[in-house]
Amino acid sequence: MKKFINSTALALSAAILLAACDSGSQSTEIKKGGSGIKPVDSYYTDEVKEYTDEGIREEAVDIISSDDGLCVIKVMPSYYDVTLDYEKGSRAEVGLAYGTLIREKLPGFIETMEPYLFENIRVAYNSTYSPEVIEKRSAVLLDSMRPEYREEICGFAEGISAGAHGITEDGIFSYEEAILMQMIPDALRPTCCSALSLWGSKTVTGDRITLRNLEWNLGSGNQMGKVNAVTHMKNGSRSLTAISILGLLDIISGINDDGVFSAILDVGSVQKEAYIYEGKKCYTMELRYALEEFSTARGLGEFMVGESGDFTWCHNLIISDKKDSFCAEDCVSQVSEKGLGKSVLRDCNTPLISGISWDNADSLCVVNAFASEGNQDGFTGSPSNVIRFFKYNKWVQEKERFSPKDVKDLITQEVVAQYDVVNCHSGGSAQLILVDYHTGTVQVAFAGEEGVTDKPDFIEVDTFNP
Repeated sequence: MKKFINSTALALSAAILLAACDSGSQSTEIKKGGSGIKPVDSYYTDEVKEYTDEGIREEAVDIISSDDGLCVIKVMPSYYDVTLDYEKGSRAEVGLAYGTLIREKLPGFIETMEPYLFENIRVAYNSTYSPEVIEKRSAVLLDSMRPEYREEICGFAEGISAGAHGITEDGIFSYEEAILMQMIPDALRPTCCSALSLWGSKTVTGDRITLRNLEWNLGSGNQMGKVNAVTHMKNGSRSLTAISILGLLDIISGINDDGVFSAILDVGSVQKEAYIYEGKKCYTMELRYALEEFSTARGLGEFMVGESGDFTWCHNLIISDKKDSFCAEDCVSQVSEKGLGKSVLRDCNTPLISGISWDNADSLCVVNAFASEGNQDGFTGSPSNVIRFFKYNKWVQEKERFSPKDVKDLITQEVVAQYDVVNCHSGGSAQLILVDYHTGTVQVAFAGEEGVTDKPDFIEVDTFNP
C-alpha cells in the first residue's frame, strides 16, 4: 500500500526530485508523516525488455462452452477469453449460461472470488457490516439498472449460485454475492487509476494511442491475477469488448467495434459527502449502455456527463476514439448541488485547475481527481494525484513522438516494488491497457498470480475498426 506525506507543497518538491533522477542516480522515497526522504539504489528498473509495437498473441490451452453455445470461454495462459452471444439468446439466457459454465467447469473461480469479494466488503464497511445492509444496497442498485442488464445479471447469479442464498463467507458463491460482484465500483469502491492519450504531433504515425493503467485491489493473495478476463459481447452493431475479470458484466474498461474506448477512474468527494445509493444508478452499467449505443467518443462522453448527477460516486472516465480524447469529469448531484463540483467533458484545451499544468500538445492525462478549472480540487492535499500528474507531464515532454513501444517503455520504467514511493506503475497496476488506433488493436499487460512485475508482457486481446 502506498504511504503519502500530508503536504502537497512537499509532495511537489519530492516529485521534482524524483523526476530529476536518471537510471544511474539515486532516487527518493516519500514516507508518510514527513519522516524524511530516504535514498534508494535506483528509482528506475534495471530490468530490460525489448518491447515492440505489436502485442504477443497467446494460444488457448483449453476451450469450454455452454451446451447452448451462448457462452464460450477460451482458457489462455494469461487470461480468460470469453465470448457471450446475444445474437442467439436473450440477456437472461446468456447470463444463465455464463454463470452455469463457470460453476460447472471453473470451480476454482468461486474459491478465488468469494474471499476477494469479502475483502472488498470489509474495506468498504471498515470491517463492520451486516448482510442485511449490504443486500439492501445491492438490491436498490440492481433495481435501478436497465431491464436488459438486470435480467442478465439475475440469470448469471442464478447460474453460478445453484440456489444458494445469503451474504456469508462460507465457500459458496450465493445469488446475492454474484449480484454484488457486478457493482463493486458502485456499491463498494475501486482504488487508484491513471490514463494517458497521445495523438497528432506526439505520436510517430499521427494516430492516437491511449494508455489505461488500472490500479485495483488485487486481493491479499493476488486473487484478481488469477481471474483476468477479456469478454467479447457479441450483439451486432452493439458489440463491445470488456476488459476486467471473469464473471463481470459491467464495464471497468471497454471498447466497442467502432473503436470507442472508455474506462473508469475513481474520484469521490473531497468534502467527504455521504454516500447515497437511494435513487442512484450504477455508472459502470450505464457506461456499458453508452458503449453499446454510441459510435463516437464525444457522443459517449456527453451522455455520461449528462447522466452523472444520478450516479453513486464522483468519477472520471478516459474516453477516446480515432478522432478525439476526453475525460468525463462526472460529478454526483449531492456534490454539484452544493456548488462543490461540476460535471465537465474535459479535452486538451480545457483550462486546468490552479496549481497544476500540462505542458504538452496533442495529449491528455487523467488521474484520480477532477482537473478542469473551477471544479472540485482533488490535487491539494493529495500527493498521489499531484506526483503522478507531474510524472506523466515530464515523461511526455522527454520524447518528441511516441510509438506503442515507447508508451510501453514509458509506463514500465519504474521499479514496482517501492511501496513507499508514489508510482504510476505500482504494485496495484492490475492491467495496463494500450489501444493503438493506427492498427486497430488492443493490448493488455495483466498482473498474474505473482502480482505486478516491472516489465510485463503486453498481450494482443482484441481488434476493432481503426
